[in-house]
Amino acid sequence: MKLEKNRPSKLLFKNANNSMLQLLYSYHNFHVNKMKNIILKNFGDSVRELRIQKKMTQEELANKAGLHRTYIGMIERAEKNITLINIQKIANALSVEISNLLYVQDQSKRENNSTL
Repeated sequence: MKLEKNRPSKLLFKNANNSMLQLLYSYHNFHVNKMKNIILKNFGDSVRELRIQKKMTQEELANKAGLHRTYIGMIERAEKNITLINIQKIANALSVEISNLLYVQDQSKRENNSTL
């Protein structure tokens, strides 16, 4: 028996497949965005903690790193996705290794990475 091309049962199956794919895609994006937000929050917290330890203002850090003052604030508030080049500039301005900015230093203040 040959199936018709536009048979309703095939269309329903196709639509169900599309719905499932859309659901999986949404679920994936939700978790990727959640992880991205946690990474940005932890990074921003590290920048803020190290800047304050070194008794620097956001403006002083920005000038030393060759970045704009408002950009430093956006990084600390996890509003910007920062490039590797700017991570290096900030690390140099704070006189630390990049790993110090990526390392979760104070677990009590940070997002729990196990919630991913």
